[in-house]
Amino acid sequence: MIDEALVVIVRVIISFFTLLIFTRILGKQEVGQLTFFDYINGITIGSIAATLATDLSSKAWAHWVGLAGYALLTGVLQYITIKNRYLGKVMDGEPTVVIENGRILEKNLRKMRIKLSELMMLLRDRGIFDITEVEYAILEINGNLTVLPKPEYLPVTPKDLRIPSTPNGLSTEVIQDGIIIEQNLKQRHKDENWLYQQLKSKGIDDVKNVSYALILPNGQLYTDQYEDHVGKDSDLSDYDGPY
Repeated sequence: MIDEALVVIVRVIISFFTLLIFTRILGKQEVGQLTFFDYINGITIGSIAATLATDLSSKAWAHWVGLAGYALLTGVLQYITIKNRYLGKVMDGEPTVVIENGRILEKNLRKMRIKLSELMMLLRDRGIFDITEVEYAILEINGNLTVLPKPEYLPVTPKDLRIPSTPNGLSTEVIQDGIIIEQNLKQRHKDENWLYQQLKSKGIDDVKNVSYALILPNGQLYTDQYEDHVGKDSDLSDYDGPY
């Protein structure tokens, strides 16, 4: 039993880091960006990695070769679809217009195997409850619906009202779990003295009491402490139980 446990531990380590390396090599994609084939392929690679770790009835080498083979073919396919536009369309498919000027294109829906009820659900998920407000709706290759409302239903922007605006910029982390991130401070042309002064002005004497701190785009410091003194209004529960 002990010998088997040690073998499993070693194979788990091999499987884990092999999977980590391969996923890093193949690039980053959010789950919502994956096509159906990418999703199934990911499940298959994960299944092979799990078998490599726990199936003691066969040699680990065979499973590792299978895992490497799937990862290699995935990488080759990614390269081909990037370099060859035609093959990319064949493998991944193309976006399809399903609504045009408030009218549903039933032929395209059937081609994409999407039911009307599913289309209406996707519209509601995008905040559209009146189909006549839609100029175009495009079903993307990952199954998401992109909606362009008609001009009269588009939200008003500062440009429309001729209101001057400034770029938002990015926030920068400077404290995480009570630890100062010095590199990020330097990127924003700040030092620890400035940071301590800002904390002191907020009534914070010890940086270890800060869970998270950001330099906002406007240069102000946002802080969140471990001890948050909030009122009862933030509790939305109507249950007084222990959990």
